[in-house]
Amino acid sequence: EPFFLSAIPYAFSIHCEIVFLHTSILMLICMDLFIDLIGGALLISPSSPGYHIMIPFITSFRSVQTTLQTDEVKNVPCGTSGGVMIYFDRIEVVNMLAPSAVYDIVKNYTADYDKALIFNKIHHELNQFCSVHTLQEVYIELFDQIDENLKLALQKDLNVMAPGLTVQAVRVTKPKIPEAIRRNFELMEGEKTKLLISAQRQKVVEKEAETERKRAIIEAEKFAQVASIQFQQKVMEKETEKKISEIEDFAFLARQKVKADAEFYTAQKAALANKMKLTKEYLELIKYQAIAANSKVYFGSDIPDMFVDTSAFQHNAGMRTNQASSEEPCTKTLGKVLHIG
Repeated sequence: EPFFLSAIPYAFSIHCEIVFLHTSILMLICMDLFIDLIGGALLISPSSPGYHIMIPFITSFRSVQTTLQTDEVKNVPCGTSGGVMIYFDRIEVVNMLAPSAVYDIVKNYTADYDKALIFNKIHHELNQFCSVHTLQEVYIELFDQIDENLKLALQKDLNVMAPGLTVQAVRVTKPKIPEAIRRNFELMEGEKTKLLISAQRQKVVEKEAETERKRAIIEAEKFAQVASIQFQQKVMEKETEKKISEIEDFAFLARQKVKADAEFYTAQKAALANKMKLTKEYLELIKYQAIAANSKVYFGSDIPDMFVDTSAFQHNAGMRTNQASSEEPCTKTLGKVLHIG
């Protein structure tokens, strides 16, 4: 048997958790610190992992966990502002103690510091929270805020009372409420779910109606724009036709004016030419030409007058008249008169 385990009344320990069996056999679990008490007095420096000599019946120790640990607070009663008593089945507080703060916290709150600093604080904060809220708020409306509120309240007090003890998280289970109230809440939640479904369905219908309305507005605006464009196009076409007609009218008027001016000039020149050539001799010539070109039958005694100046026969007019009345009319067929000189 090894000398340091049985031959002398001393114990060597590799730190973590140590269990003495008959003051000689050691079981070691690492990662904890140990606070040593000699004659009941707490040593300032905790023991770190390694080998340590202990005097039986004089030196004692307590294990203090400095790694992340979870403390469970169970069956916490809580009374709401309406007088309903509920119970929180389990509350988990994840915390960690800094090695440098072990001595001060153990000195002030003993090795079971979590009971004074965590358990009691959880009871107090939960009762404070429930006392100012209704069952509806605690059980449903504000339940998701309890975890964070407890964590903040715990950490705020620990920063003052026990620096070095840090709360990482708080987890709270759903509280237990009376069965009749629980059934009412379940029915209420069912009705609320139906109401939410109905509200969502109504929103969907309203959204579809709004979509249809917007689609109709867009279609109407599109048709209005198309009609406006077509109307503007027709107006432009009519204006173009009007301008073309005005141009054609102006061109036709110009052509007619030029034509009228030309005809007027021609007639004016023809009249001037006729005026210049309508002499007495020319008129006589035209007269004879017309008579020569004409083939007709003449009756009476005045046929020679057509070729001779009538003034030469004026003194015989009375005589012919008398003679004509007494004699039978002389019928004579006149052929085509030849032009003389």
